[in-house]
Formats: sequence, structure tokens, C-alpha cells
Amino acid sequence: MGLGTRYFSTKYSPLPVEPLTPPRSLATLRFPRTRRMSPLRTISVALLAALAIVPAVACGQVTPSSTKTVATDTAPPAVPREFRGVWVATVGNMDWPSKPGLSTDQQKAELIAILDKVSALHLNAVVLQVRPAADALYRSSIEPWSDVLTGQMGRAPEPFYDPLAFAVEEAHKRGLELHAWINPYRSKVPTTKHVSAKHISRTNPELVRQYGPYQWMDPGDPAVRRRTLRVVLDIVRRYDIDGLHMDDYFYPYPEARRGREIEFPDASTYRRYKRGGGTLSRADWRRHNVDLLVEQLDDSIHAVKPWVKFGVSPFGIWRPGYPASVRGLDQYEKLFADARKWLREGWVDYFTPQLYWAIDRPEQSYPVLLAWWSEQNVKDRHLWPGNYTGKVAFTGPSAWRTDEVLQQIRVTRALKGKPATGNIHFSMSVFMQDPDSLDERLLRDVYAERALIPASPWLDDRAPAPPSVALRSDGTSGAAVADLTPASTRDVWLWVVQSRTTNGWTTQILPGTERTLTFPTRPLEVRVRAVDRTGNESKAVRSN
Repeated sequence: MGLGTRYFSTKYSPLPVEPLTPPRSLATLRFPRTRRMSPLRTISVALLAALAIVPAVACGQVTPSSTKTVATDTAPPAVPREFRGVWVATVGNMDWPSKPGLSTDQQKAELIAILDKVSALHLNAVVLQVRPAADALYRSSIEPWSDVLTGQMGRAPEPFYDPLAFAVEEAHKRGLELHAWINPYRSKVPTTKHVSAKHISRTNPELVRQYGPYQWMDPGDPAVRRRTLRVVLDIVRRYDIDGLHMDDYFYPYPEARRGREIEFPDASTYRRYKRGGGTLSRADWRRHNVDLLVEQLDDSIHAVKPWVKFGVSPFGIWRPGYPASVRGLDQYEKLFADARKWLREGWVDYFTPQLYWAIDRPEQSYPVLLAWWSEQNVKDRHLWPGNYTGKVAFTGPSAWRTDEVLQQIRVTRALKGKPATGNIHFSMSVFMQDPDSLDERLLRDVYAERALIPASPWLDDRAPAPPSVALRSDGTSGAAVADLTPASTRDVWLWVVQSRTTNGWTTQILPGTERTLTFPTRPLEVRVRAVDRTGNESKAVRSN
């Protein structure tokens, strides 16, 4: 992420690593030849692309504008709602930490710099990879410490700290959501030369399959599913995360030997299934294995913490021909991932198809694929497509300019019918490098305002109780200070504070732990609302 980040062993400029999904570089991936698009399809692609230049306000989405809005009356402006996430990949030290073996202070400093950049860009969520390959970037009694931290699997950071706990705490200080990202089945990447005695390849080698240069847990063995559930629920119970995120690596992307595709070595597992009375074909059985994991994760996460969002980011194409103009990898047949089913069944709270292609790419067009996925969203879950923003740092014919990213965000906002209400960017390194004035142009244009994450009413639709706000003068400095008091501390994840001066309204979104806000000049009026963990807002209260 991209997701599931396909692993590469070496870094190179401009990005630390050539992304991962699709499994082969887009420049080398071969697509079946097909007839030219029909004129109608060509027109529809052009129309969707053209929607990118329509002001987002026309679609009820975020309007790029200053945070200070001059009002024509006394009503404050509406606060935008949009998910603005970024993947922080740790496999192969892609985004963080920059290399294995950094000191604890260096790792913390790098992560703080990432979170500060995320906040400065007016993003509102970080998707942090914490289980790249049956290992852990957190204290775990189930799986060993990841070697991306210290260079040795199983070795804890010294001096000790828990990276996930630290990331959650620091993200929440900045009003950012922190989603823990796991890979469900990958168990070892090629550059991990030495595994810990706690690693699954040592403790339960019967569950692990060698496939190409990687090792994978066999999705068909119920013990693997039980293990992944145990890992996920351990994270959900012990950490104050806002979401649990699973990437696109289900059954592995196909590997080849001498030009021929290698079969995933699960024949013995399938025979055991058949001996037990199973009747599904091997392909349908594989899809069923992944379906069971997705459904059980959805149920189990919400049974433990109903407010934690569960998201999946599959490969961006369900099947070639869906819709008709689309060509590319068939994840239904090759990854045994029926991603459309998960969305249609409502087994996810948010769905992030990796739409890593340009708007004008006819056989994998961003707007055409986005519109098709929107049509599948019959349960009205969040649709937050993944964008290959890292291509802005590429060189050569596969590189993008910042304009492509801006246009894709506008296309997302302009989607008619069942809307898409956000984007997730792959990956953090591109924002730290800032090629083609990417950061400055995002802030000047599509991310000029901060935004609240859209609410998830199927998780909880009860508005928090109204808080109280009192405006006073500081006894020492004389500055105007608003005292923010929640009706209940459990009701406040964020504050929305809107203040009016003679110049108009200013909107600020603050962490719910804040209890005071100082103003540069005394406002004429202050209005405050509390926002809870699922995005519900209280009624606004006015200052005295």
C-alpha cells in the first residue's frame, strides 16, 4: 500500500521502495489485449474526469477554502467531512523507521516528524503497519518483535518502548486517528535471514508454506485463521486504536518459475478438507477461507470495541470486465479474494480499493473503477479509495505530476450516487520528500481546510451530550480564553470550536483532551460541539 506492500530488499531514490501492489510494476504488468472502448464508454470516462474540475461544494463534499470564512450572517460555516489517510509502511523500512537498528530516541523522533507532517497537511488519519510478516511492532506474547526495529527478529527496542502505544498516544495528541495495519497471511520476507524461536515458522512449521521467495501461512488451515483472530483481538483489546486495517495480500500474488505460474502448495490442506466432507472446488474453497476470516474479524472486533472501524484495502480490480472496459489482474481467481462480496455484505466499515492508476488510463481508469465500486456499496459503508500518490516521486514514464493527485481527489469528491468520502495515500515517504511541490499544493488547494472524519452510524448513531463553554479573560495576560467542559469524558474525542470576529468565522478542530483554548483577539461569539469516537456531533453550545 500501498498496501500489503510487496516487499523489496533495497531502497532507491526517490521512494524508499518500489511499491507493492500490484505485484508487478505497473510499467511491466501485461494486460490482455481487448477491443477499443465503445464511444459511450469513452464519453463516460471523459465525463467522470471532467467532474474533477467541478467545485466540490456542488456535490456536498469538502470545499477547498481558507479555514477562515467570512459569513454573511451569524451562522458558522459547515465543517467538512472527509477521511484523509496515509499508509505508513514498515516492511522493508519503507516509511518508518528509516533503517533497522536506530536508537529508541531516533525511532521516536522519526515517528513524531511523520505525525507532525500529517497534521500540518490537514490529513486526519494514519494507517500504521504493525504486523508486516507474522511479527510485531508492539509488545506481543504471540509473535516476535519485527526485525525492522532492531535488525534482529525477536529483539525488543532498547531502551524499551512500545512503538504502537507510542504511535497511538502521539497521534491522539494531534487529533489524528491511528489505524493498526496487519498483513493476515504473509509470514516471512526474503531479507529476513534469521527468524526468532517465537516465529510461526519455528513454533508451527506445519502451518507455513514456502511460495517463491516468501513464506505464507496457509489460509486453508483453520489454525491460521484462529491465530490471526487472536493477534487482531490482542491488538484491539490492549491498544486504543481507532481502526484495524487489512491489506491486499490474501492468497499470494502469483509467482512464476521458468515462465510458468507456480501453484500455491496447499494440496494437503485441501485433501484434508475434502476428507472431512467438504464439497467446494479448490478455488471456491480458497475464497471461502478468506471470506471466513473477513467476516469473523468484522464480528469479533466490534464485539470487543464497537467503535473501532474495520477496513480492508484490496487490489483495485475485482475481475476483468467489471466494468466492461477494465482489464488487469483477476483478484477473484488469482488472490481468491471476493472483495465485492465483502463490500456488498457490509463486512467492513470502510473499503479502500487500491486504485493505483491514472484518470486517463482507459483499461484501469480511476474514475471508472471508483464509480463501479460505488455501485457495489449497497450497505452504504465508507468508500475511501487508495491513491498511488508516491508516483509523484517517480522518474520516467510511470511518474505522475501533482496535478494527477489533485484531480483524483476532486474526482472522488464529485462522485454521484453513493459517494466516496475520502482517500488514503500510498505512502508517507512522498510527503516527507515533497516532490513537485506536492505538500504545498495540497494545502493550497484540496486540503486547505481541516476536516472531520465521516460518521459511522451503523456502529453508533447517538449524539454525545452537549458540552459547556465559558469565555473569560486570563488574569495575567488578559487574553481571551474559552474553557471547554464535556458532559462526559467518554463523549469527547474531538472538539469543534468556531469563533466569530468582525472578519468572520474561524473553525478549529482540537483533541478532546484539551480543556482550554486561547484566542489572539477576543471573539464576538464562540460555538462548541463535541465529537465522539464514531463521528457523531453534539448540539452546538454558545459561550456566555
